[in-house]
Amino acid sequence: MSSLYRASKALKLCRATPTSFSNNNYTSRLSSTCYLDSVLEWTQSAFFATHSSHNAKPTIDLCQYSSDKIRNFSIIAHVDHGKSTLADRLLELTGTIRKGHGQPQYLDKLQVERERGITVKAQTATMFHKHSFLRTETEFLMNLIDTPGHVDFSYEVSRSLAACQGALLVVDAAQGVQAQTVANFYLAFESNLTIIPVINKIDQPTADPDRIKAQLKSMFDLDPSEALLTSAKTGQGLEQVLPAVIERIPPPPGKSNSLLRMLLLDSYYDEYKGVICHVAVVDGALQKGEKISSAATGQSYEVLDVGIMHPELIPTGMLLTGQVGYIVSGMRSTKEARVGDTLYHTRSTVEPLPGFKPAKHMVFSGLYPADGSDFEALNHAIERLTCNDASVSVTKESSSALGLGFRCGFLGLLHMDVFHQRLEQEHGAHVISTVPTVPYIFEYADGSKKHIHNPATLPSNPKQRVTACWEPTVTATIIIPSEYVGSVITLCSERRGEQLEHSFIDSQRAFMKYRLPLREIVVDFYNELKSITSGYASFDYEDADYQDSDLVKLDILLNGQPVDAMATIVHRLKAQRVGRELVEKLKKYIDRQMFEITIQAAIGSKVIARETVSAMRKNVLAKCYGGDVTRKRKLLEKQKEGKKRMKRIGSVDIPQEAFHELLKVS
Repeated sequence: MSSLYRASKALKLCRATPTSFSNNNYTSRLSSTCYLDSVLEWTQSAFFATHSSHNAKPTIDLCQYSSDKIRNFSIIAHVDHGKSTLADRLLELTGTIRKGHGQPQYLDKLQVERERGITVKAQTATMFHKHSFLRTETEFLMNLIDTPGHVDFSYEVSRSLAACQGALLVVDAAQGVQAQTVANFYLAFESNLTIIPVINKIDQPTADPDRIKAQLKSMFDLDPSEALLTSAKTGQGLEQVLPAVIERIPPPPGKSNSLLRMLLLDSYYDEYKGVICHVAVVDGALQKGEKISSAATGQSYEVLDVGIMHPELIPTGMLLTGQVGYIVSGMRSTKEARVGDTLYHTRSTVEPLPGFKPAKHMVFSGLYPADGSDFEALNHAIERLTCNDASVSVTKESSSALGLGFRCGFLGLLHMDVFHQRLEQEHGAHVISTVPTVPYIFEYADGSKKHIHNPATLPSNPKQRVTACWEPTVTATIIIPSEYVGSVITLCSERRGEQLEHSFIDSQRAFMKYRLPLREIVVDFYNELKSITSGYASFDYEDADYQDSDLVKLDILLNGQPVDAMATIVHRLKAQRVGRELVEKLKKYIDRQMFEITIQAAIGSKVIARETVSAMRKNVLAKCYGGDVTRKRKLLEKQKEGKKRMKRIGSVDIPQEAFHELLKVS
C-alpha cells in the first residue's frame, strides 16, 4: 500500500517539474509528461483494484459457507425483459462490481451478444450478501446464473437450471407474459425449482403491474402477493430481491460427508490454461492438487487450479458442497470436456449424475470454407468453438460444388446464425453455408428406413420405391394481441399447421397453440409472424413427434448437372413454388458467361421450373468493313460452334451471395 502511494506521489512531483529533465525541448517534455500520466493512471488503478470493495478479500475462505449458507439461483425471462440488466444491479448491490464500472450487461461477454442485444451463453457469478436470517445476521454465498431467453438456446437454460434450486421469473410490466416466459416457466417447474415472480420495468409509462399479476395467476397459478415489483433501470424495489432469494429458495441438498461428485456445466478453451470447466459440486469437496476422473471418458486429471467466478476467475484452492465454480485440470482436447459429465475423485466409485438430455438438433446446414485451402483453419476454429457450445453436432462431408466441409446440426436458425457469426468474429473464418434442412425419415418398398440430414444423400431416382416419409413437427406457442388472431390463423394454415388450443389470457391478448411441421418454421416463419402482427407477437416451440408427409427431393441443375449443395426436401404441394423461387434467385446472382447457362429445378427426371442466363456475345464482325456477306456468315458460324464447345466443357461459378439468398426461400 505504502509503495504504491509513494510511487503515486513521486510521479505527481515529476509531472509538476518537467524542467528537471535534461532535454528542455518542449516536445520531449510533453511526451515525458504523457508517459508519466499513463504510469500514474496505472498505479492509481492498481491501488484501487487492490483495495476496492469486491477485492477486499485477497483470498476467499469458502469453509465458512456451509450448504445452509449457499443459494444457487438463475434468472429466466423472455427476450428483452431485463434479465441481464437485473443481473448487473444485483452484482452492484453485493459489491461484486462497482457501480458504473465496466460495460452494461456485464455478464453478456461475447461480441455477438452485445451486437444483437441478446444473451447466448449462460454466465455464472458468485456474490456475497449479508442478511438477517432467523434473527442473526449471516453472510450468504449466492451463485447467480444469467440465462438466454431465445428458444434456440433453451439447452443453455436447461444446463443452468440443473445447478440451481430456484429461479427469478422476470416479466415485463408492460408487455406481460410472452411465449418464452411460458416455456422457461415450465422448464423451471419440471426441474422442481422454487419460482419467484419479478415484475420488472415498473417505471415505464405503460406499466400495469396489476394486469401482469392477474396473468401470472391465470397462466401459472402463482400467488400475486408473492410477486416483486422492480425496475432494474432505476433500482426501484431491488432491495427486496436478494432477501426473497435467501428466504424462499432452499439451500443445495448435497451431502458434504459423501464422496465427491461434480456436474460439468460448461467449458471453454483458454490458449494458456487449456480447457476451463464450470462445475457444480453436488456432493463432497474438491481441493487443488487432487486427482479427479471423468465418468464419461474414464480419463484422470490433476486439479491445477480451482476457484469461483467473482465475477472473473478468483482462485480459492477448494470448492465445497453446493458451490459453483471453475476448475483447470490440464485438459487439452476439446472432446474431453463433455457437458453433463460427472467428475469424481480418482480411485473412488460413485454413481454418475443424471446429466442432461442430449441436445436435439433440429436444423442441419453445410459449412464450407470460402477458400478451399482454408479447410484446416476452419476445422481448428470449429473445434475450439464447439468446446464452448456443446449443443452443436459436427461431421465432415464433401461436396462436388464446394469441396471439403462440415455438416453441422443446430437447435434452430438463430443458433446457426450466431454460430456463423462467432466463427467469423472470434476465429476469423470465412464460410459458405448451404440451405438449412431438418431431419427426415424415408421408408422404401423393402422395409428399410433411411434417416436424412443432408438432402444430397437422398437418391433422386431411387432403385427402391419410397413407400412412406416422415418429417419432424413442433408444438408452437403464440401470444398475440387479440386483433391479429385472424391473420395468424391464416399464416399457420398456409404453413400446414393444425390448431391445438385457442384461448385469451385477458381482454387484450390471445394464446394459441399449433402443431406445425418444423420445415415450415425453420427459415422465415418468425419474420412473417412479426410482420403481420406489427412486431407484437411472441413465439416459442418445443419438439413434437414425427408425422407422415408427402415429401420429395428438389434438385437444382446448372446446364444439366445437379448442384448437391443446393438440393432440398420439400412437400410435394409446395415443390413447384419453391423451385420457381430458387431458379429466379439464382438467375440474379450467377454472372453471365460466354456460353448460355440453363438453371432448372427438378423432381427426379421431371423439370418443374427453368430460367436461362443468356450468353455474352463478342462482336466478331468488328473488323469487317464491307466485303462479301459470306465472310461474315462464316465468322458467325465459327463463333456459334465455339459457344457449343464452351457450353459442353464450361464450368459455372456460383457466388457466395447466391447461397445466402437461398436461405430465405421457405
